[in-house]
Amino acid sequence: MELNDEILIQAPKDKVYAALNDPEVLQACIPGCEELIKHSDTELEAKVVLKVGPVKARFSGTVQLDTAGAPDAFSLQGQGNGGAAGHAKGGADVTLVEDGEQTRLTYTAKAEIGGKLAQLGSRLIQSTSKKLAAKFFKKFAEIMEPAEA
Repeated sequence: MELNDEILIQAPKDKVYAALNDPEVLQACIPGCEELIKHSDTELEAKVVLKVGPVKARFSGTVQLDTAGAPDAFSLQGQGNGGAAGHAKGGADVTLVEDGEQTRLTYTAKAEIGGKLAQLGSRLIQSTSKKLAAKFFKKFAEIMEPAEA
């Protein structure tokens, strides 16, 4: 499964990049995220509860960041285990381009799932993934919006 999108964020690139590396911001944006622990600048651990169709599961997983192209671009790879519900692994490539006072964030994400989740059908998985990504970026954009005076 592959997802890609482009979002315009009302903040300069350096602030967007810093927020994407802030565990508190990420935890607030990730749907169902109960805990996000930063072990190093490139390694995070997460606990997330997700409901996909009739399957609800608590996933524990790790995320590795590759910041070689930062702050213009970075990538991440992760994997999670949801016990009997199944497992997931994937990654994303993110590009940030300054556009005046705004930042254009473009991403391409790929994921593979197994277990009960994989039996739900690709349409349900794809639509749920799109909804989760949309929720993440909507919340992220809200956090990044400058406060009105």
